[in-house]
Amino acid sequence: MTPTSLKLSVYYFKKNLYNFPMDYGFIRSACASPKLIVGNCSYNAQQIIECINDAKKKNVNVFVFPELCICGCTCGDLFFQKTLQEECIKSIEYIAKETSKFNCLILVGSPIYNKNSLYNCAIAIFKGKILAVIPKTLIHNYGELNEYRYFNSALGCDLKKVYLSAENPEIPFGTDIILEDSKNPLISIAVELSDDLTLPLSPSTQAVMQGATIVANLSASNEIVGRADYRKLLICSQSKKTTSVYLYANASKEESTTDLVFSGHNLIVENGKILKESNLFKNETIISDIDLELISQDRKKTTGSINNSISNSQNLRIVNFDLDKIESSPKTLERTINPYPFIPSNDIDKSKRFSDIINLQINALAKRILHINAKSVVIGLSGGLDSTLALLIVVKTFELLNKDKNSIIAITMPGFGTTDRTYNNACLLAKELKVSLKEVKITDAIIQHFKDINHDINIHDVTYENSQARERTQILMDIANEEQGLVVGTGDLSELALGWATYNGDQMSMYGINSSIPKTLVKHLVNWIAEQENNNGNTTVFNVLKDVLNTPVSPELLPPTNNNISQKTENIVGPYELHDFFIYYALRYGFSPRKIFFLAKNAFTQYSNSEIKKWLISFYKRFFSQQFKRSCMPDGVKVGTVGLSPRGDLRMPSDASSEHWIKELDSLEC
Repeated sequence: MTPTSLKLSVYYFKKNLYNFPMDYGFIRSACASPKLIVGNCSYNAQQIIECINDAKKKNVNVFVFPELCICGCTCGDLFFQKTLQEECIKSIEYIAKETSKFNCLILVGSPIYNKNSLYNCAIAIFKGKILAVIPKTLIHNYGELNEYRYFNSALGCDLKKVYLSAENPEIPFGTDIILEDSKNPLISIAVELSDDLTLPLSPSTQAVMQGATIVANLSASNEIVGRADYRKLLICSQSKKTTSVYLYANASKEESTTDLVFSGHNLIVENGKILKESNLFKNETIISDIDLELISQDRKKTTGSINNSISNSQNLRIVNFDLDKIESSPKTLERTINPYPFIPSNDIDKSKRFSDIINLQINALAKRILHINAKSVVIGLSGGLDSTLALLIVVKTFELLNKDKNSIIAITMPGFGTTDRTYNNACLLAKELKVSLKEVKITDAIIQHFKDINHDINIHDVTYENSQARERTQILMDIANEEQGLVVGTGDLSELALGWATYNGDQMSMYGINSSIPKTLVKHLVNWIAEQENNNGNTTVFNVLKDVLNTPVSPELLPPTNNNISQKTENIVGPYELHDFFIYYALRYGFSPRKIFFLAKNAFTQYSNSEIKKWLISFYKRFFSQQFKRSCMPDGVKVGTVGLSPRGDLRMPSDASSEHWIKELDSLEC
């Protein structure tokens, strides 16, 4: 664990506030491209202050402005003018004075004269004080760029301080500076300018290796065709590979002159994902709450690689500032929390993601079939969501392998709770997909079993339910032996997490094709395949799949009411959309129950706080108590970042206590 991580752990265990976004690791950030007049520093400073005053009303904690925004990046030979240089310093100090009561770290860009050289710099300001000056490293001299005419590179510069004025005679200077909150070291900010990002070992990369969580880039990148997309790709890549937040502020459209045009393209990116992006040529200020706890938690999983790099990086200087806790901070977030974290938010990404997932499932199953030389695949087909998806994947796998689909043996096993709706859907789907269908009624066998163990058939308890599940599994295994086949399990990730499976019943198979697919994703995958079938003219398959999607999720182990499903899973264990949300943030990032509750409140408006709390407590109780089922789960393809396999993603003791997690939730007021 890095020193920053250690200090962070102490910080959060000492605090017991948990009232506002800042308590959960959220920091409000902003990037702006203010209006300016090239060469008019006082006007530009006033525009910057107006942006800051607007941000003050929204409790922004970190505010980034563009490169050379104090005077304008297109000043050309005016950079050599002493008048301009002096006006820049006056404007910086004026901004510092006017923002002395603003609880926000401000980064502005300006030329700075230091020891007979002119540098293109970022200036850090906090509560009226100039904290540091960070010079640019990569000075270009090609195409439309002629920076070497004006500026020196920070590379090779050994100056550690800069004289700005009599009021600011010794300000820390250099690229080896990290700006860090003395009370919360998770707020640790590295600064670079424009194309410094493109260096093989950029200043931000070195700073991140020593604990920086945020990178601020003050840029003046002119616009050409395709550059906006390239810029996004570059920034998202840097943010992802360094597991950091990247705040990018670009020069405004007022910089446009002669042969160049600027667009004010601003970005806030968190761990590779764009949280906010400005529209080009609109000079928009973008604001978003960034989740630094998410950054910290994700880094803990890759601590080894970061620590191995630290020994090869330079020692950086820490310049401290002290953000106040904002007691009046709103309890909602300046960002969107996706209630369905396993599902992409736009249709283009969805189609690509779903296609990729299905291909992963198909190729994984194909490998297993070929490896064991299975002559057939045996699958229990109930007419429910999970078995429907599993059968669709098996069919596509056989098509890939050019195998006869008659060797797919779908077995329907009507029991005490089977309804006509699910039975008919199972039979019709098997027929339309041209697979072999067998029917094995289990009621007589279960009745005999109840006699053997002296169980009253009228007592509909766990024995009544689980006996059916185990009988079905035995049938599948035995037929697979007869047919030299592979039993493909249908249970999904959500059911495994909650333990909603019968031990050595539907919990067991020879290969779990859906074991890393959460229930919400199962629904979307089946729906996506349904639309594909409809586009291909297979309207019957489309209609069956749509009816399966509209059927309540149920194991159908209890007798129906008027031939309607009486046992609805979500009435018992809770809504799967909530549980999938809990699973994602508990397993992907290891967030505390309090934070997951806070996020869920912001994501789901259809549930009351008490409902969210109730089902979150239920989730933790089930997740801990049912680990013994996951500890011996069969192989199954991993498709996403969250998995439950005891051989890979979840090495969890089967007998761990959930007491601390439940206690944390019990104390919550709803």
